[in-house]
Amino acid sequence: MEKAVTELSRAEAAALLAELAQQIAQLDIAYHQNDAPLVSDADYDALVRRNAEIEAHFPDLKRPDSPSARVGAAPAQGFAKIAHQVPMLSLGNAFSPEDVDDFIERVRKFLSLAEGASIELTSEPKIDGLSASIRYEQGTLVYGATRGDGQTGEDITENLKTLSDIPRRLPASAPDVVEIRGEVYMRHEAFQALNDQQEQAGRATFANPRNAAAGSLRQLDASVTAQRPLNFFAYAWGEMSELPAATQSDMLEHLRDWGFVTNPHTRRCTTAAELVGHWRDIEAQRASLGYDIDGMVYKIDRLDWQNRLGSVGRSPRWAIAHKFPAEQAQTRLLDIDIQVGRTGALTPVAKLEPVTVGGVRVSNATLHNEDEIARKDIRIGDLVVIQRAGDVIPQVVRVDLAGRSPDSELFRFPEYCPACGAHAARSLNADGEPDAVRRCSGGLTCPAQARERLKHFVSRVALDIDGLGAKQVDAFFDAGLIAAPQDIFTLEARYANQPPEDWIYQSGPHKGQLKESRRKLFEAIKIAAQPPLERLIFGLGIRFVGDVNAKLLARYYGSLSALTEAVDAMCAGDEASRNDLMNQDGVGETLVDALIDFFAEPHNRAVLRALVEAGVQPVSPARVASDSPVAGKTIVFTGTLEQLSRAEAKAQAEALGARVSGSVSAKTDLVIAGTSAGSKLKKAQELDITVLDEAGWIELVAAHK
Repeated sequence: MEKAVTELSRAEAAALLAELAQQIAQLDIAYHQNDAPLVSDADYDALVRRNAEIEAHFPDLKRPDSPSARVGAAPAQGFAKIAHQVPMLSLGNAFSPEDVDDFIERVRKFLSLAEGASIELTSEPKIDGLSASIRYEQGTLVYGATRGDGQTGEDITENLKTLSDIPRRLPASAPDVVEIRGEVYMRHEAFQALNDQQEQAGRATFANPRNAAAGSLRQLDASVTAQRPLNFFAYAWGEMSELPAATQSDMLEHLRDWGFVTNPHTRRCTTAAELVGHWRDIEAQRASLGYDIDGMVYKIDRLDWQNRLGSVGRSPRWAIAHKFPAEQAQTRLLDIDIQVGRTGALTPVAKLEPVTVGGVRVSNATLHNEDEIARKDIRIGDLVVIQRAGDVIPQVVRVDLAGRSPDSELFRFPEYCPACGAHAARSLNADGEPDAVRRCSGGLTCPAQARERLKHFVSRVALDIDGLGAKQVDAFFDAGLIAAPQDIFTLEARYANQPPEDWIYQSGPHKGQLKESRRKLFEAIKIAAQPPLERLIFGLGIRFVGDVNAKLLARYYGSLSALTEAVDAMCAGDEASRNDLMNQDGVGETLVDALIDFFAEPHNRAVLRALVEAGVQPVSPARVASDSPVAGKTIVFTGTLEQLSRAEAKAQAEALGARVSGSVSAKTDLVIAGTSAGSKLKKAQELDITVLDEAGWIELVAAHK
């Protein structure tokens, strides 16, 4: 059994959050970007839920790269990119009737509704397919995109045009700008027919309908997509020049009037009991629907309430997914492999005798760490119960002790790194207990870590260099051409002196010339030499600095030199510099200490200097383009707000381009004081900082919507 959150020490909690952030990020890339998930839906949901529970109990340990603040993964290469005008968010999950009750209660509190106030919601099946967004202007389809990382997706316009469920034109009654969102999926009979065709043609078959739909939609040749039997359910919208309805359910009526297909099992409910009753009804029909679903989605019906509720992290506050239970099967554990990550973490991977679970053939599962193996008493040769709740690889639930063979072997977790032979240890936390993760002590001398750090540096959410993905990094690393990030930007100059034979044509009309693929790579490297600052910060691989905190640091400091100077001051013991950063909403001691540790390491500073010398010049983030009087300013809320919840007020401030801080200092620009405001209001008055009451704040927000 894993430790209850209440039993974790701070050090254990921080280590678990670090492990979960890295693991979930890898799973997001595999699922959203590569259409090749690595774990089951149930396993993924359990990791996300564990992360949320730890963050709720240790809010100051929430990481900059927390999975709760991230959606999906960056778009893959091969497609043009399209920025979503309105982000495509991911849904939070409910797993029990109690979770549904909690969701409705959170809505009630956020909106400050009376106990007996009616809350109407819609309930609809959660389709297991590929999310897409389709934009119309003046009634004409102009482009379509995948979800991508929620901010930017892949341009799949021509592919979407081949779907009969997607109208090419909207009626004249539709608004000038309409962005429809929904799910591309494949029905069961169509999936079986496609796999029969693939097998007859000697081509690889698809594991499940979701993979078949995703693979079919993301074809570079739209004529291939046109031959695939795909469907589309519309269920939401993004940017709209005007909304023709005031509720979710009425908007679905308009979608149908415009020619879209919406799910016929959608129902409007007024209580949690009705929602759960509908969930049970659809679960009973699940096998006969003809397409895959993995739960139900509940949405607040009133659109004005949806607007007020907004989002938190990567999820809207006004919607939640109620998942169906997992499917289980039994198989034998053949072996346990150890993988070494870029931070030196040794991760055990279960190698399973292939087994079909819910129509999917699986053979691998991540075991997380050695404590997980010990808690479940997992031994090589054991019969294990596995489960899945979607379309991918399962988790190991338990060992079937009755089926344990006398030949089953205890797994001895290695004390030395399998990649470099350096000692691998579990550091002690503040309570004197070992951390959950065993790490290689080899650092950058470990080839596995150096290799993985390079892959992280060029990843799509970091520098995103076309033509330099994981496979190319492996090849260049093995050839000795790239050993550190700065080597990427000197590659062309070094090539000029010693060109590898496979980089130039050896015969034919282009003999002696640089191959086109390499020419394009060098051009891409030149472009990447001026990356957005937040991408460079993220690419450095600083512990506890994910893409969310990288953006925070980039916005706050504005330049790499300013960040470096500030952290240098912290390293020298300057408490003012430390407190300035700590005062930013979402920043805790863990992040600040990680920055200090990174910049205090001479090798890391040498890499930064070498990057600058190689011509890397990060681009500072653009200032908030807003006419809001609080854009770019720091705001503190104090006291009790009577018309707004604190969460809603904070969301309003951030939407206006402001930074929300938890304490008042000389750098605070504005204080919003509710009733019973205490020491923070007093300090603001002493520092002559502008103070507004709640009514003044509401007036300011209303004037700049």
